[in-house]
Amino acid sequence: MNPNNAAPAQSSLPIPWWKVPHMWLVVGGPLVVVVAAIATAIIAVKGADPVLNKADFERDLKAAHALDGQAKAKALETLQPAQQARNHAASPLPEPAAK
Repeated sequence: MNPNNAAPAQSSLPIPWWKVPHMWLVVGGPLVVVVAAIATAIIAVKGADPVLNKADFERDLKAAHALDGQAKAKALETLQPAQQARNHAASPLPEPAAK
């Protein structure tokens, strides 16, 4: 082997971790998921539906039962539980027959 043909020795200085492209592929995915989870938690906490007061519901229900005719049907329709109201959105309550 001829020493004149040898490749010059390259300096092997360590590269900072943030300049290695493969590191960003490994860390980037989980980092995006963590940021999305935090954003979702913030949206869920700030946009939470309020808890309904049972006493207010019962008072409104009693007042609705005291009404007559179309007003009673409309008032009771607004007080329906969520699942019943959702099911009636596609097929609303029939109109009461005129007496």
